[in-house]
Amino acid sequence: MSTNLYVSQHPLVKHKLTLLRDKNTDFRHFRGLMRELAMLLCYEFPHDLKLAPKPVETPMGMAEGAKADERIGIVPVLRAGLGMLEGVLEMLPSVQVWHIGLYRDEETLRPVQYYNRLPVKADIGIAIMLDPVLATGGSAVATIDLIKHAGVPRVKYVGVIAAPEGVARLHESHPDVPIYVGNVDERLNEVGFIVPGLGDGGDRQFGT
Repeated sequence: MSTNLYVSQHPLVKHKLTLLRDKNTDFRHFRGLMRELAMLLCYEFPHDLKLAPKPVETPMGMAEGAKADERIGIVPVLRAGLGMLEGVLEMLPSVQVWHIGLYRDEETLRPVQYYNRLPVKADIGIAIMLDPVLATGGSAVATIDLIKHAGVPRVKYVGVIAAPEGVARLHESHPDVPIYVGNVDERLNEVGFIVPGLGDGGDRQFGT
């Protein structure tokens, strides 16, 4: 298993992930839970963001503060990654947002790109890829290939659940990319879905 893998141990992540998995959770509640999980995972992945000192005047005097000293880009993978975007933006409002559209060919299980709004040359220091489910790893690898091609020096993957196969593939292709997830499940089934998983993240979010 990847040494760059971070599985959240937060009790609220475990609680909300349990509700998210439930097949009886309707799409409106599912979307809300996805947003909340993204917010909670926001406490996990920025732990090494660069900071600069920033003095601040309080009602009682001056205090030594800090501010982010690194330009950040958020890359939600369409369409399932959109469910995480709102929660991340509530915690990190001053970031760029790029979009990548991929779907998985159900016969080959390979990613097919249909939309790309990455800049030709990036001006950020770190990109956060958002995709709730890391299954085969194909979409994650393809997206990170594009992000790195745009010149981003640091990339992180943030998702809700992962399969061991997806973690291994992403680590093999991009060993420098840390993976932040709520849980690593048992395995992939014969059609590339995570078991026990949560089903199709896009369909469950949007009621399709």
